[in-house]
Amino acid sequence: MPRGTETQEDEDSPASGVRPLSSALKTLALLDHLGRSRQAVRLATLSRELGIGRATIYQRLVTLIAGGWVEQTSEGHFRLTLRAARVAQAATEQAGLGARTLPILEALTAETGEAASLAVLEDDEPCIVQRVEPQGLLRVEMRVGATMSLGGSASGRVLLAYVDPAKAQRLAPELDPAILEAVRESGHSISSGKTMEGIRAAAVPVFGHDGSCVAALSLVAPVQRFAPDGWIQPLRAAAEALRAIMEGRPA
Repeated sequence: MPRGTETQEDEDSPASGVRPLSSALKTLALLDHLGRSRQAVRLATLSRELGIGRATIYQRLVTLIAGGWVEQTSEGHFRLTLRAARVAQAATEQAGLGARTLPILEALTAETGEAASLAVLEDDEPCIVQRVEPQGLLRVEMRVGATMSLGGSASGRVLLAYVDPAKAQRLAPELDPAILEAVRESGHSISSGKTMEGIRAAAVPVFGHDGSCVAALSLVAPVQRFAPDGWIQPLRAAAEALRAIMEGRPA
């Protein structure tokens, strides 16, 4: 067919007869493999795990580095950049995850009477991706897209507690590692009370299908209404409902 007579539908259709680029698929497969690792990986390890020669793996890594998807650490290991996190966030929004989490946060706010937030680690800062405010009460004004203190906020402490300890130390060198150990042991965190005067919060981790912490779910209120003893169980129940959604199970 002459080029001038092709239609947009022809170009966009999976059945148009255009074959995928095998080199691109192989590079994307490496990207997917890196996404299954909890830490930076050595070239030799990738070669062994994938059964592919080092030179071939390295060429694909160089391609991913040039595209901004992978970076090499000072130790020579390879890991995903935060571009992957940004794309993952966009994917969850396009899949309607944001809309599906809203009823859970609304129910949590209705049960406790306090503001509920869902935060993820983006560009090494806790970033709010969903937020529900109580009606008719003194509010803590924080909007979707707002960032918080990494070492002082309840959400930041949860997100730090489940990353590599070396990374946690690099991101929040002023924070006592014992605080993060306590978060892991108890399964929740309390804000320092120093980052926002008169405001306190409690947070719990939201785990993904692979057991990693993908977000922090928190309740926040003016200090005169701060009641963490009554918040932790509702937070955990809501976090489990969020995990079910991420795994495709009934909440």
